Amino acid sequence: MRRVVFIALLTALLMPFHALAVQPDEILKDPALETRARTLSQELRCMVCQNQSIDDSDAPLARDLRLLVRERLVKGDSDKQVLDFLVERYGNFVLLKPPVEPQTLLLWTVSPLMLIVGIVALVVMARRRRSVALDSGRLSADEQRRLDAIIKPGGPD
Repeated sequence: MRRVVFIALLTALLMPFHALAVQPDEILKDPALETRARTLSQELRCMVCQNQSIDDSDAPLARDLRLLVRERLVKGDSDKQVLDFLVERYGNFVLLKPPVEPQTLLLWTVSPLMLIVGIVALVVMARRRRSVALDSGRLSADEQRRLDAIIKPGGPD
């Protein structure tokens, strides 16, 4: 039993903890506004980290953006107005899911196209291997004659 408790404790200590990026002084008093701010923050890219939302990032710029989002919400902006303001200021790159537009079409199509190309390549390679395996199992006419001679009763010993 002690061993199980020790392993559980060790596992808990070694597990990485997800630090909350939103600081207590950033949290709005109105729970509805705070919920909207958190939702918007999860849709916005940290310009420093680039693979994290500003809600998850500890970067100073992410903090500034979180405060800006909350400030705009307190002033009465809608979610769309907040996003439009930030897109106008930073471009579509600030959105974790940029809209499909002519400028972002390549972004949206490259990954699916590469997946399709990879699947087609795997299918082609599998078919080639199978045909090579089938072809290698066939005997030439000369080999077949020699095999028949060996198999026939009373054939060469």
